[in-house]
Amino acid sequence: MADFSNKVIYQIYPKSFKDSNGDGIGDLRGVAEKLDYLKDLGVDYLWLTPFFVSPQRDNGYDVADYRNIDPMFGTMEDLDNLIAEGEKRNIGLMFDMVFNHTSTSHEWFRRALAGEKKYQDYYIFKEGAPDQPPTNWRSKFGGSAWEYVSSLGKWYLHLFDVTQADLNWKNPEVREELKEVIRFWKAKGVKGFRFDVVNLISKPEIWEDDFEGDGRKFYTDGPYVHEYLKELVRDTGIEDYVTVGEMSSTTLEHCIRYSGAEEKELSMCFNFHHLKVD
Repeated sequence: MADFSNKVIYQIYPKSFKDSNGDGIGDLRGVAEKLDYLKDLGVDYLWLTPFFVSPQRDNGYDVADYRNIDPMFGTMEDLDNLIAEGEKRNIGLMFDMVFNHTSTSHEWFRRALAGEKKYQDYYIFKEGAPDQPPTNWRSKFGGSAWEYVSSLGKWYLHLFDVTQADLNWKNPEVREELKEVIRFWKAKGVKGFRFDVVNLISKPEIWEDDFEGDGRKFYTDGPYVHEYLKELVRDTGIEDYVTVGEMSSTTLEHCIRYSGAEEKELSMCFNFHHLKVD
């Protein structure tokens, strides 16, 4: 895997970076207008937080369409221009991919609610009584990590907001769909990827209550997470791309493994241990 230890990555939250059209919301054209400034700063990669179609229940981390731009940020033409202008200045774009879950507004989830078995298998649905969630896990946004769908007689898992349904990575069709997303943006000229809470994608074999915590010990750094990451990286050909994994509630030992050159998973990762020092 390539060495990115001497590269400068600059994070941009597009909504508040630069507004190019006076509507009060930062946009992709605004980012493009500042490329010379960013080049002068010595930036090698721009990490853009999600600007995909989204209801914005979680600042864009609730993605409803992985391949389209939310109109508040501009158009695909604006993005193509940003990529091209960045390349002229040797600045690569790094996209923020939210692959642990989708918005419940995503077509896949809407089709699941409509009763399509194929798409129900894209998520984690469990049958059960309306007053008895499959486990007692808590959402990181508060409340139960499960939501009951009366029309289906099933619960779906959402480790985050109730509108962010967790994807079922055990399903090879889901993994292939997500690989296609990476291939799509690679073909557009994107040079790197940051994967949101990617160490939560492998859920447990046995679903059980957590009587000591909120359930995270059962789904953090799950049994197949390394296998899934190796497959994603290998099958999309991003071994030499800058790839960053955001790690939720992980250990330093796991971080070392995720980013180890011999593992061929991620080029780097970041965690939040430093926030707990004091």
